[in-house]
Amino acid sequence: MADELNVVTGAFGFTGRYITSHLLEQGKKVRTLTNHPGNPSPFADKVEAIPLNFDDADALAKSLEGAAVLFNTYWIRFPWHGITFERAVANSRTLIEAAKRAGVPRLVHISITNASEDSPLRYFLGKGIVERAISSSGISHAIVRPALIFGSGDILINNIAWLLRKFPFFAIPGAGDYRLQPVFAEDLARIAVDAAAQSGDLAIDAVGPEVFRFNELVDLIARIVDSRARIVHVSPQLALFLASLVGRITHDMTLTRDEIRGLMADLLVSDSQPTAPTRLSEWLQANRASVGTSYASELARRSR
Repeated sequence: MADELNVVTGAFGFTGRYITSHLLEQGKKVRTLTNHPGNPSPFADKVEAIPLNFDDADALAKSLEGAAVLFNTYWIRFPWHGITFERAVANSRTLIEAAKRAGVPRLVHISITNASEDSPLRYFLGKGIVERAISSSGISHAIVRPALIFGSGDILINNIAWLLRKFPFFAIPGAGDYRLQPVFAEDLARIAVDAAAQSGDLAIDAVGPEVFRFNELVDLIARIVDSRARIVHVSPQLALFLASLVGRITHDMTLTRDEIRGLMADLLVSDSQPTAPTRLSEWLQANRASVGTSYASELARRSR
């Protein structure tokens, strides 16, 4: 039904914003659970904002009452201010239990490619644990697993372009032959909303039609933004140190050890057939005038 209520965690964030836009275009009512309910909404008064309070299970369940679908984008990129990956897992379990109590009939969860309870990387490990919690919850569900997400407002692709525009060299960890399979944020949103309309439990890798070696990706971005930066290969340890220096300049966490390890382990690519049509190479060409012209700060977004 066009006027059914859909709840999106983090509708004002990157992935949630695209999902919310897609839902509103379909005439759906949207409520968001957000850590910043008082912030200005990019959707004016079209989206009801309620605090995402993991410490009050009753209030959380009440905020989900009447929802036909819960779209969950909640997660953390890295631990910050006491919120660890273990805490994020516990918060996710609390949300799943609240959805059960509220009688939410369908849950669409945004995970990541190659999430695994056996992963040595806490990001992928935590995602795998949450996937298992959803699968065993008894709620009808779809698990959507994107790889690297790009689009207006993304961080990684934008900041690679920014570094290539601003600095005389760009450091690639290791040989740079590890792979990525980018997916356009709007395609991801369509996949998630389409999955909500299905009835069975399913898991989908949300991946685009292009697979890049990291070397190829950096070369592509450099050509498109007319960068004169020298591209060099360094050890992962040196790359992390250089990233920390950039972090001091930008007052941000630019790259983590686990992110480097995840990249180099080919975890942002899928063995499945592409599920999204938009090509990163074409999107970059269309947005060459704007991509990387300003730095996108993860910590600034969290503080907002």
